[in-house]
Amino acid sequence: MFRRIADNLWRFDWILFAGVFALYALGLAAIYSVSLSHDPPDFNDFHKQIIFGIIGFAMAWLAGVSRSSGWRVYGRIIYILSIIMLFAVLLFGTTINGTRGWFSFGGLGVQPVELAKIAMVIVLAKFFSNRLQRFQSGKHVIVSAFICLSFVFLVMLQPDFGSALVLLGTWFIMLILTGMSRRVIAIILVILLLLSLVAWLFVLQDYQKERVAVFLNPAADPLGSGYNVSQALIAIGSGRFFGRGLGFGSQSQLKFIPEAQTDFIFAVIAEELGFFGVALVIICWGVIFYRLLRVARQAPDDFGLFVVLGIMSIFFIHLVVNVGMNMGLLPVMGISLPFISYGGSFLVSSLIMLGIAQSVRIDGSTDRGEHGFNG
Repeated sequence: MFRRIADNLWRFDWILFAGVFALYALGLAAIYSVSLSHDPPDFNDFHKQIIFGIIGFAMAWLAGVSRSSGWRVYGRIIYILSIIMLFAVLLFGTTINGTRGWFSFGGLGVQPVELAKIAMVIVLAKFFSNRLQRFQSGKHVIVSAFICLSFVFLVMLQPDFGSALVLLGTWFIMLILTGMSRRVIAIILVILLLLSLVAWLFVLQDYQKERVAVFLNPAADPLGSGYNVSQALIAIGSGRFFGRGLGFGSQSQLKFIPEAQTDFIFAVIAEELGFFGVALVIICWGVIFYRLLRVARQAPDDFGLFVVLGIMSIFFIHLVVNVGMNMGLLPVMGISLPFISYGGSFLVSSLIMLGIAQSVRIDGSTDRGEHGFNG
C-alpha cells in the first residue's frame, strides 16, 4: 500500500499543482491586503484560508492516490448524500446575504452545493460513459437533465442563482462534449431560454433582478444597485501595469469595493498588482487548463475523460463569470474565483476535484506502463 502511495506521488502532475499553488498564494496575498483595511486589521479570514488550504491540499492528495474507478463505484452514494445535504440545509442551514446555503460549525460555514458540484460531475460522467455510443435519443437527454435539475431545484430554493448557473452550465457543456447533434442542442437552448423567462417572472428576487438591470446599464444607478460594479471598474482601471502595491489600493483599502475578499477579489488584484497580477492569473489558469486537457486526452476510459472535462467546465464557468462580473461584462451573481477567493468549502472542493483528476492521470499512466515523473 505504502509503495503504491509513493509511486503515485511521482505520477502527480506537479506542474499543474504549481499553477494552482501560485493562484492560492496570490489569493492569500490579496486576502491579507484586504484584512489590512479593517481598523484594527482583522486577519481572521487570512488565517482561515491558510487552514482551508492545508486541508484542501491534503484532501487532493488523498483523492489523487485513490483509483479513479472507485469514484465511479461510489458515485451514486455521493449523489444521494449531496441531495440529502441540500435538502437539510434548507431546514437547518444558516442564512447569509439572503441565501440559506450554509451549515455553521463553530464559526465555520460549510456549503453543501460544493459537494453537489462534484457529485453531479461524477454521476453525469458515469451516465455519459455508459451510453456514449448511443447518446443521441431524447430519453437520454431527459435523464441527464433530471440528474442536473435535481440539484438545481434545491439550490434555487436557497436561493443561490450563481451556483444553479454553474450546475446548469456544467451539464450543458458536458452534454455538448458527448457529440450531441446541433438540432438537439438548439432545442435545449430554446428550453433554457424559456426557463430563464419563467425564473425572471416567478423565481428571481428583486435584488437579483436589479443585478441584471445593472449589468445592462451600470451607469444608471452608480451609487445604488450599480455601486459594486462601478467601484470594481474604478479599481481595475487604476491598477495600470504594476499596480498600486499590496495594501495600497484606494478602492480596496478604503472599503469602496464590497465583498473584496470573495466576489471582487479579481478587482483587488488588478488594482494592487496591476496588469502584472492579472497576467499572472491568466498564465496560471492557462497552465491548469492545458495540463487538465492532457489528463483528459490520456484518460484510461470514457468515465475518466468525462470526469476531467466536467471539472474543467466548473472551473471555466467560475473563471469566466467571476472575471466578467468584475469587469461589468456579466451580472453580479456571487460566483467565486477558484483558488483565489476566500471561502473554505469552495477551496477544499476545488482541490478535491483536482485530486480526482490526478487519480485519472495516475490510472492512465499506469495503463500505459509509465513510471516516475512525467511532465
